[in-house]
Amino acid sequence: MIYWRLSGFYLFYFASLGALLPYWGLYLKSLDFSVTEIGQLLAILMATKIVAPNIWGWIADHTAHRMAIIRLASLFAAIAFAGVFFADGFWWLSLVMAVFSFFWNASLPQFEATTMNHLGDELHRYSGIRLWGSIGFILAVSGLGTLLGQSGIGILPVVLMGLFVLIWLSSLTVPESAAGYLPLDQEPLLKVLRKPLVQSLLAVCFLVQASHGPYYAFFSIYMEDYGYPTATIGQLWALGVVAEICVFLLMPVLLPRFGARRLLIAAVALTTLRWLLTGLYADNLAAIIFSQTLHAASFGLYHAVMIALIHSLFVGSHQGRGQALYSSISFGAGGAAGILVSGYLWTSMSPQTMYLMAALTSLCALLVVLFGVRNIPQG
Repeated sequence: MIYWRLSGFYLFYFASLGALLPYWGLYLKSLDFSVTEIGQLLAILMATKIVAPNIWGWIADHTAHRMAIIRLASLFAAIAFAGVFFADGFWWLSLVMAVFSFFWNASLPQFEATTMNHLGDELHRYSGIRLWGSIGFILAVSGLGTLLGQSGIGILPVVLMGLFVLIWLSSLTVPESAAGYLPLDQEPLLKVLRKPLVQSLLAVCFLVQASHGPYYAFFSIYMEDYGYPTATIGQLWALGVVAEICVFLLMPVLLPRFGARRLLIAAVALTTLRWLLTGLYADNLAAIIFSQTLHAASFGLYHAVMIALIHSLFVGSHQGRGQALYSSISFGAGGAAGILVSGYLWTSMSPQTMYLMAALTSLCALLVVLFGVRNIPQG
Protein backbone atom coordinates (compact mmCIF):
# COMPACT_ATOMS: atom_id res chain seq x y z
CA MET A 1 0.00 0.00 0.00
CA ILE A 2 2.74 2.47 0.86
CA TYR A 3 4.39 1.76 -2.53
CA TRP A 4 1.29 2.95 -4.36
CA ARG A 5 0.86 5.96 -2.08
CA LEU A 6 4.43 7.09 -2.69
CA SER A 7 4.08 6.38 -6.41
CA GLY A 8 0.80 8.31 -6.55
CA PHE A 9 2.43 11.51 -5.34
CA TYR A 10 5.17 11.22 -7.97
CA LEU A 11 2.51 10.48 -10.62
CA PHE A 12 0.56 13.70 -10.01
CA TYR A 13 3.58 15.91 -9.23
CA PHE A 14 5.33 15.11 -12.48
CA ALA A 15 2.07 15.17 -14.42
CA SER A 16 1.84 18.81 -13.36
CA LEU A 17 5.43 19.28 -14.50
CA GLY A 18 4.51 17.66 -17.82
CA ALA A 19 1.78 20.25 -18.23
CA LEU A 20 3.83 23.20 -16.99
CA LEU A 21 7.25 22.86 -18.63
CA PRO A 22 6.31 22.10 -22.25
CA TYR A 23 3.25 24.33 -22.50
CA TRP A 24 3.49 27.22 -20.04
CA GLY A 25 5.84 29.07 -22.38
CA LEU A 26 3.32 28.64 -25.20
CA TYR A 27 0.56 29.90 -22.91
CA LEU A 28 2.61 32.99 -22.04
CA LYS A 29 3.33 33.49 -25.74
CA SER A 30 -0.43 33.46 -26.37
CA LEU A 31 -0.70 36.38 -23.91
CA ASP A 32 1.69 38.33 -26.19
CA PHE A 33 4.69 38.25 -23.86
CA SER A 34 8.09 38.56 -25.56
CA VAL A 35 10.67 35.78 -25.46
CA THR A 36 12.67 37.76 -22.90
CA GLU A 37 9.60 38.22 -20.66
CA ILE A 38 8.75 34.52 -20.99
CA GLY A 39 12.30 33.66 -19.93
CA GLN A 40 11.99 35.96 -16.92
CA LEU A 41 8.65 34.48 -15.83
CA LEU A 42 9.90 30.91 -16.19
CA ALA A 43 13.12 31.79 -14.39
CA ILE A 44 11.02 32.79 -11.36
CA LEU A 45 9.76 29.21 -11.13
CA MET A 46 13.35 28.02 -10.88
CA ALA A 47 14.74 30.89 -8.79
CA THR A 48 12.50 30.14 -5.82
CA LYS A 49 14.12 26.70 -5.68
CA ILE A 50 17.30 28.41 -4.51
CA VAL A 51 15.68 29.42 -1.22
CA ALA A 52 12.44 27.50 -0.66
CA PRO A 53 13.73 23.90 -0.45
CA ASN A 54 16.43 24.86 2.06
CA ILE A 55 13.99 26.68 4.34
CA TRP A 56 11.50 23.82 4.30
CA GLY A 57 14.29 21.22 4.53
CA TRP A 58 15.64 22.80 7.72
CA ILE A 59 12.16 22.90 9.23
CA ALA A 60 11.46 19.27 8.27
CA ASP A 61 14.77 18.02 9.67
CA HIS A 62 14.20 19.77 13.00
CA THR A 63 10.51 19.09 13.52
CA ALA A 64 10.26 15.46 12.35
CA HIS A 65 7.01 16.37 10.58
CA ARG A 66 8.15 15.99 7.00
CA MET A 67 4.82 14.81 5.55
CA ALA A 68 2.90 17.56 7.36
CA ILE A 69 5.14 20.12 5.67
CA ILE A 70 4.63 18.44 2.28
CA ARG A 71 0.86 18.55 2.71
CA LEU A 72 0.90 22.20 3.79
CA ALA A 73 3.19 23.23 0.93
CA SER A 74 1.07 21.36 -1.63
CA LEU A 75 -2.14 23.01 -0.41
CA PHE A 76 -0.69 26.53 -0.39
CA ALA A 77 0.81 25.98 -3.87
CA ALA A 78 -2.65 25.17 -5.27
CA ILE A 79 -4.20 28.20 -3.54
CA ALA A 80 -1.46 30.53 -4.82
CA PHE A 81 -1.71 29.26 -8.41
CA ALA A 82 -5.39 30.21 -8.45
CA GLY A 83 -4.16 33.79 -8.80
CA VAL A 84 -3.60 33.23 -12.55
CA PHE A 85 -7.37 33.37 -13.03
CA PHE A 86 -7.64 36.95 -11.75
CA ALA A 87 -5.24 38.84 -14.06
CA ASP A 88 -2.61 38.22 -16.73
CA GLY A 89 -0.28 41.20 -16.53
CA PHE A 90 3.47 40.66 -16.32
CA TRP A 91 3.94 41.89 -12.75
CA TRP A 92 0.85 40.12 -11.44
CA LEU A 93 1.94 36.80 -12.98
CA SER A 94 5.44 37.38 -11.61
CA LEU A 95 3.98 37.67 -8.10
CA VAL A 96 1.72 34.64 -8.55
CA MET A 97 4.56 32.50 -9.93
CA ALA A 98 6.87 33.55 -7.09
CA VAL A 99 4.39 32.70 -4.32
CA PHE A 100 3.15 29.52 -6.01
CA SER A 101 6.62 28.15 -6.72
CA PHE A 102 7.86 28.98 -3.21
CA PHE A 103 5.46 26.33 -1.91
CA TRP A 104 5.43 24.01 -4.95
CA ASN A 105 9.23 23.72 -4.95
CA ALA A 106 9.24 22.88 -1.24
CA SER A 107 7.45 19.55 -1.45
CA LEU A 108 9.44 17.40 -3.87
CA PRO A 109 12.85 17.42 -2.10
CA GLN A 110 11.19 16.48 1.18
CA PHE A 111 9.20 13.75 -0.53
CA GLU A 112 12.43 12.41 -2.05
CA ALA A 113 13.88 12.25 1.48
CA THR A 114 10.72 10.53 2.70
CA THR A 115 10.94 7.90 -0.03
CA MET A 116 14.64 7.21 0.55
CA ASN A 117 14.15 6.97 4.33
CA HIS A 118 11.23 4.60 3.89
CA LEU A 119 13.25 2.34 1.58
CA GLY A 120 16.11 2.07 4.07
CA ASP A 121 18.57 -0.52 2.77
CA GLU A 122 16.48 -1.19 -0.34
CA LEU A 123 17.50 1.97 -2.22
CA HIS A 124 17.49 0.03 -5.50
CA ARG A 125 13.67 0.14 -5.30
CA TYR A 126 13.70 3.94 -5.67
CA SER A 127 13.67 3.83 -9.48
CA GLY A 128 10.60 1.57 -9.45
CA ILE A 129 8.70 4.17 -7.41
CA ARG A 130 10.06 7.25 -9.17
CA LEU A 131 9.24 5.95 -12.64
CA TRP A 132 5.55 6.61 -11.89
CA GLY A 133 6.48 10.28 -11.97
CA SER A 134 7.81 9.77 -15.48
CA ILE A 135 4.59 7.97 -16.43
CA GLY A 136 2.59 10.93 -15.12
CA PHE A 137 4.76 13.30 -17.15
CA ILE A 138 4.17 11.25 -20.32
CA LEU A 139 0.41 11.08 -19.81
CA ALA A 140 0.21 14.83 -19.27
CA VAL A 141 2.54 15.94 -22.05
CA SER A 142 1.12 13.61 -24.70
CA GLY A 143 -2.52 14.04 -23.70
CA LEU A 144 -2.26 17.81 -23.48
CA GLY A 145 -0.54 18.04 -26.85
CA THR A 146 -3.71 16.73 -28.46
CA LEU A 147 -6.12 18.54 -26.11
CA LEU A 148 -4.49 21.94 -26.53
CA GLY A 149 -4.34 21.48 -30.28
CA GLN A 150 -8.11 20.98 -30.31
CA SER A 151 -9.29 23.27 -27.50
CA GLY A 152 -6.62 25.95 -27.50
CA ILE A 153 -3.85 26.86 -25.08
CA GLY A 154 -6.24 28.90 -22.91
CA ILE A 155 -7.45 25.76 -21.11
CA LEU A 156 -3.99 25.08 -19.67
CA PRO A 157 -4.41 26.94 -16.33
CA VAL A 158 -7.57 24.94 -15.57
CA VAL A 159 -5.74 21.65 -16.20
CA LEU A 160 -2.83 22.73 -14.03
CA MET A 161 -5.13 23.78 -11.19
CA GLY A 162 -6.71 20.34 -11.18
CA LEU A 163 -3.33 18.63 -11.07
CA PHE A 164 -2.12 20.78 -8.16
CA VAL A 165 -5.21 19.82 -6.18
CA LEU A 166 -4.52 16.13 -6.93
CA ILE A 167 -0.95 16.54 -5.64
CA TRP A 168 -2.32 17.82 -2.33
CA LEU A 169 -4.91 15.02 -2.09
CA SER A 170 -2.26 12.35 -2.79
CA SER A 171 -0.01 13.80 -0.06
CA LEU A 172 -2.81 13.16 2.45
CA THR A 173 -2.57 9.41 1.81
CA VAL A 174 1.09 9.07 2.85
CA PRO A 175 1.47 8.60 6.62
CA GLU A 176 4.02 10.56 8.63
CA SER A 177 5.64 7.26 9.66
CA ALA A 178 6.89 6.76 6.09
CA ALA A 179 9.31 9.67 6.53
CA GLY A 180 10.89 8.19 9.65
CA TYR A 181 12.74 10.21 12.26
CA LEU A 182 16.49 10.66 12.42
CA PRO A 183 18.38 12.08 15.44
CA LEU A 184 20.18 15.41 15.14
CA ASP A 185 23.63 14.09 16.12
CA GLN A 186 25.48 13.93 12.78
CA GLU A 187 28.55 15.96 11.85
CA PRO A 188 27.81 19.65 11.18
CA LEU A 189 26.37 20.39 7.76
CA LEU A 190 29.14 22.89 6.98
CA LYS A 191 31.70 20.11 7.45
CA VAL A 192 29.87 18.03 4.86
CA LEU A 193 29.76 20.97 2.45
CA ARG A 194 33.52 21.55 2.76
CA LYS A 195 34.30 18.14 1.30
CA PRO A 196 35.80 18.49 -2.21
CA LEU A 197 33.63 15.66 -3.54
CA VAL A 198 30.44 17.35 -2.33
CA GLN A 199 31.51 20.72 -3.77
CA SER A 200 32.35 19.16 -7.13
CA LEU A 201 29.06 17.29 -7.31
CA LEU A 202 27.08 20.43 -6.50
CA ALA A 203 29.00 22.29 -9.23
CA VAL A 204 28.05 19.53 -11.67
CA CYS A 205 24.43 19.85 -10.54
CA PHE A 206 24.43 23.57 -11.29
CA LEU A 207 26.06 23.26 -14.71
CA VAL A 208 24.02 20.30 -15.96
CA GLN A 209 20.74 21.89 -15.00
CA ALA A 210 21.79 25.26 -16.41
CA SER A 211 22.41 23.50 -19.72
CA HIS A 212 18.78 22.32 -19.65
CA GLY A 213 17.52 25.93 -19.52
CA PRO A 214 16.88 26.26 -23.28
CA TYR A 215 15.07 22.92 -23.30
CA TYR A 216 12.73 23.43 -20.38
CA ALA A 217 11.84 27.02 -21.27
CA PHE A 218 11.96 27.23 -25.04
CA PHE A 219 11.99 23.77 -26.67
CA SER A 220 8.27 23.92 -27.50
CA ILE A 221 8.56 27.44 -28.93
CA TYR A 222 11.75 26.41 -30.77
CA MET A 223 10.01 23.43 -32.39
CA GLU A 224 6.91 25.50 -33.19
CA ASP A 225 9.08 28.03 -35.04
CA TYR A 226 10.38 25.16 -37.20
CA GLY A 227 6.83 24.23 -38.15
CA TYR A 228 6.21 21.27 -35.85
CA PRO A 229 2.52 21.01 -34.77
CA THR A 230 1.59 21.05 -31.08
CA ALA A 231 0.70 17.35 -31.07
CA THR A 232 4.12 16.42 -32.48
CA ILE A 233 5.86 18.63 -29.93
CA GLY A 234 3.99 16.84 -27.15
CA GLN A 235 5.04 13.48 -28.57
CA LEU A 236 8.67 14.58 -28.65
CA TRP A 237 8.49 15.54 -24.97
CA ALA A 238 6.83 12.21 -24.21
CA LEU A 239 9.51 10.30 -26.12
CA GLY A 240 12.20 11.78 -23.90
CA VAL A 241 10.41 10.63 -20.78
CA VAL A 242 9.81 7.12 -22.19
CA ALA A 243 13.56 6.86 -22.60
CA GLU A 244 13.94 8.14 -19.02
CA ILE A 245 11.64 5.38 -17.73
CA CYS A 246 13.75 2.74 -19.49
CA VAL A 247 16.80 3.96 -17.60
CA PHE A 248 14.96 3.97 -14.27
CA LEU A 249 14.00 0.34 -14.85
CA LEU A 250 17.63 -0.55 -15.59
CA MET A 251 19.24 1.36 -12.71
CA PRO A 252 19.18 -1.59 -10.25
CA VAL A 253 21.46 -3.37 -12.75
CA LEU A 254 23.47 -0.44 -14.11
CA LEU A 255 24.54 1.16 -10.83
CA PRO A 256 26.13 -1.92 -9.20
CA ARG A 257 27.73 -3.02 -12.47
CA PHE A 258 29.28 0.22 -13.73
CA GLY A 259 29.50 2.39 -10.61
CA ALA A 260 28.26 5.91 -10.04
CA ARG A 261 31.29 7.75 -11.51
CA ARG A 262 31.23 5.95 -14.87
CA LEU A 263 27.49 6.45 -15.17
CA LEU A 264 27.81 10.13 -14.31
CA ILE A 265 30.51 10.60 -16.97
CA ALA A 266 28.32 8.90 -19.56
CA ALA A 267 25.28 10.95 -18.56
CA VAL A 268 27.02 14.33 -18.85
CA ALA A 269 28.85 13.42 -22.09
CA LEU A 270 25.58 12.38 -23.73
CA THR A 271 23.93 15.56 -22.45
CA THR A 272 26.53 17.57 -24.38
CA LEU A 273 25.79 15.57 -27.53
CA ARG A 274 22.06 16.13 -27.05
CA TRP A 275 22.29 19.92 -27.06
CA LEU A 276 24.62 19.90 -30.08
CA LEU A 277 22.10 17.87 -32.08
CA THR A 278 19.18 20.03 -30.95
CA GLY A 279 20.98 23.23 -31.92
CA LEU A 280 22.40 22.10 -35.25
CA TYR A 281 19.68 19.83 -36.66
CA ALA A 282 16.34 21.26 -35.50
CA ASP A 283 14.91 20.95 -39.01
CA ASN A 284 15.74 17.23 -39.14
CA LEU A 285 13.00 15.23 -37.40
CA ALA A 286 15.13 12.08 -37.21
CA ALA A 287 17.93 13.96 -35.46
CA ILE A 288 15.49 15.56 -33.00
CA ILE A 289 13.93 12.18 -32.26
CA PHE A 290 17.37 10.76 -31.49
CA SER A 291 18.30 13.77 -29.37
CA GLN A 292 15.09 13.30 -27.38
CA THR A 293 16.02 9.70 -26.58
CA LEU A 294 19.16 11.12 -24.96
CA HIS A 295 16.88 12.43 -22.22
CA ALA A 296 17.48 8.94 -20.84
CA ALA A 297 21.00 10.13 -20.03
CA SER A 298 20.65 13.89 -19.51
CA PHE A 299 17.94 13.46 -16.89
CA GLY A 300 17.15 9.79 -16.17
CA LEU A 301 20.66 8.45 -15.66
CA TYR A 302 22.00 11.69 -14.21
CA HIS A 303 19.14 12.14 -11.73
CA ALA A 304 19.12 8.53 -10.50
CA VAL A 305 22.87 8.65 -9.84
CA MET A 306 22.71 12.06 -8.16
CA ILE A 307 19.82 11.13 -5.86
CA ALA A 308 21.74 8.06 -4.68
CA LEU A 309 24.95 10.06 -4.17
CA ILE A 310 23.25 12.87 -2.26
CA HIS A 311 21.56 10.30 -0.04
CA SER A 312 24.90 8.64 0.72
CA LEU A 313 26.79 11.90 1.36
CA PHE A 314 24.12 13.69 3.42
CA VAL A 315 23.28 11.18 6.13
CA GLY A 316 20.97 11.13 9.12
CA SER A 317 19.25 14.38 9.91
CA HIS A 318 20.93 16.08 6.94
CA GLN A 319 18.98 14.07 4.38
CA GLY A 320 16.19 16.60 4.01
CA ARG A 321 18.61 19.49 3.55
CA GLY A 322 20.82 17.37 1.29
CA GLN A 323 17.94 16.78 -1.11
CA ALA A 324 16.98 20.45 -0.71
CA LEU A 325 20.49 21.58 -1.66
CA TYR A 326 20.46 19.29 -4.68
CA SER A 327 17.16 20.81 -5.77
CA SER A 328 18.08 24.43 -5.04
CA ILE A 329 21.52 24.39 -6.65
CA SER A 330 20.54 22.36 -9.71
CA PHE A 331 16.89 23.02 -10.56
CA GLY A 332 16.90 26.32 -8.66
CA ALA A 333 20.09 28.29 -9.30
CA GLY A 334 21.17 26.30 -12.34
CA GLY A 335 17.71 26.19 -13.88
CA ALA A 336 17.02 29.90 -13.29
CA ALA A 337 20.40 30.96 -14.69
CA GLY A 338 20.03 28.70 -17.70
CA ILE A 339 16.53 29.93 -18.53
CA LEU A 340 17.32 33.59 -17.96
CA VAL A 341 20.48 33.53 -20.09
CA SER A 342 18.70 31.50 -22.78
CA GLY A 343 16.05 34.17 -23.21
CA TYR A 344 18.70 36.83 -23.79
CA LEU A 345 20.71 34.58 -26.14
CA TRP A 346 17.60 33.86 -28.22
CA THR A 347 16.81 37.56 -28.73
CA SER A 348 20.37 38.93 -29.00
CA MET A 349 21.93 36.13 -31.06
CA SER A 350 19.91 33.10 -32.19
CA PRO A 351 18.10 30.00 -30.89
CA GLN A 352 20.89 27.85 -32.33
CA THR A 353 23.50 29.78 -30.35
CA MET A 354 21.39 29.22 -27.25
CA TYR A 355 21.69 25.45 -27.62
CA LEU A 356 25.38 25.58 -28.53
CA MET A 357 26.00 27.48 -25.29
CA ALA A 358 24.04 24.78 -23.48
CA ALA A 359 26.40 22.18 -24.98
CA LEU A 360 29.41 24.22 -23.83
CA THR A 361 27.96 24.45 -20.31
CA SER A 362 27.44 20.69 -20.21
CA LEU A 363 31.00 20.19 -21.44
CA CYS A 364 32.24 22.24 -18.47
CA ALA A 365 30.27 19.91 -16.19
CA LEU A 366 31.95 16.93 -17.83
CA LEU A 367 35.38 18.40 -17.06
CA VAL A 368 34.39 18.84 -13.41
CA VAL A 369 33.34 15.19 -13.23
CA LEU A 370 36.55 13.98 -14.88
CA PHE A 371 38.93 16.02 -12.73
CA GLY A 372 37.00 16.90 -9.59
CA VAL A 373 34.81 13.90 -8.81
CA ARG A 374 37.02 11.13 -7.47
CA ASN A 375 36.66 8.44 -4.80
CA ILE A 376 32.97 8.49 -5.57
CA PRO A 377 30.76 5.90 -3.86
CA GLN A 378 30.34 2.93 -6.16
CA GLY A 379 27.04 1.58 -4.79
